[in-house]
Amino acid sequence: MSAGSDKRLNLLVVDDSAMMRAMIKRAAGLSNVPLGTVYEASNGEEALRLLETISIDALFTDINMPVMTGIELLAALDRQDRWKDLLRVIISTDGSNARREQAGQLSACQYVEKPFKPEAIRDVLATLL
Repeated sequence: MSAGSDKRLNLLVVDDSAMMRAMIKRAAGLSNVPLGTVYEASNGEEALRLLETISIDALFTDINMPVMTGIELLAALDRQDRWKDLLRVIISTDGSNARREQAGQLSACQYVEKPFKPEAIRDVLATLL
């Protein structure tokens, strides 16, 4: 999705660690990218429920979570056309080539390894502007 310069981006941060969600939100806030609301979910199932009711421009998801993993979340999103323009970003400690390839096959646009620098989040968000 290409956002106009006056558009505020709504984000969804999906991670089972509340501390990691807070770190990603903080990095997004420091990015100088105009943000709307930053929503949070602790697993893929919660994320899908939120996506049913709100408009999101970018999704940042961990891979390894209980209930529904990030890979399962991406697969669920890929099955529905209405989320085809959603920017999907994996943020994970698992940066193996196999995992990156799997995420890429499931339409993850970007892959950020933990630990990350705030600039990595800024650079991803800048692609929406």
